[in-house]
Amino acid sequence: MRSPRSRGANPCQIVGELLATRPAVPWIEAHPENYLGGGAALASLESVRREYPVALHGVGLSLGTAGEIDQRHLARLKGLIERIEPCLVSEHLSWSTTNGAYLNHLLPLPYTEESLWVVAGHVHEMQDALGRRILVENPSSYLRFRHSTIQEPEFLSELARRTGCGLLCDVNNIYVTAWNLGLDAASYLEALPADAIGEIHLAGHTENDADGRPILIDDHGSPVAAPVWKLYERALERFGPVPTLIEWDTDIPELAVLLAEAGAADGLLEAAARRDGHARAA
Repeated sequence: MRSPRSRGANPCQIVGELLATRPAVPWIEAHPENYLGGGAALASLESVRREYPVALHGVGLSLGTAGEIDQRHLARLKGLIERIEPCLVSEHLSWSTTNGAYLNHLLPLPYTEESLWVVAGHVHEMQDALGRRILVENPSSYLRFRHSTIQEPEFLSELARRTGCGLLCDVNNIYVTAWNLGLDAASYLEALPADAIGEIHLAGHTENDADGRPILIDDHGSPVAAPVWKLYERALERFGPVPTLIEWDTDIPELAVLLAEAGAADGLLEAAARRDGHARAA
């Protein structure tokens, strides 16, 4: 489950209840950008870390930017990693900075050989600076560039091959992207390299109207939708029992609701582990 950061239930109350009751969740994930300033926020994360493994899921390094990545941000991230000792570190296939300006969005990039070269260089730089392998997450898409020459799953596969990074497979993002762009979600899953998948994300989405056409928005503000659960089962068949996180960042419900969603994922993970064990034994 994700460390909460937005509206809905009080995040401090959720964290307090988590630490008071210590439910049997295997790990917690947090956005590092919320803790780079130190203070009470970092102290809260350290309290969680004393009880649970913590993964850090970055949103601000802008791996897809055409310029240089922010060295100060990278250094601060490294300091937090050394302090928290996370079990996983990940970032997004997106860009959010240009000429020193920061945009509060994970923006898309064209999938070309030129952009692949740029992103691969930044992934190499990030991994070298942190001294560890990172995971790169597939985005949710609402448009595509006419001059893209590489399909998104092939772009991610080649990025992993060139850099040695792993991939964070966001199943909800695949479903949202497939719906919005008229793609086949199952085919997208099949195109990803199974040996590179280090984590899976699940989340809710909402439907909006775009000039009379319905589009799905990855908003992390509701339970995982039934077709996303189905796609998750296919992902587990393809990738095996990969560590899975429920993202719920907006309209945060009570802790019991979050735990129920995590429990549903755990049930499918355990079934996949049993199947995987039987397959290996055979």
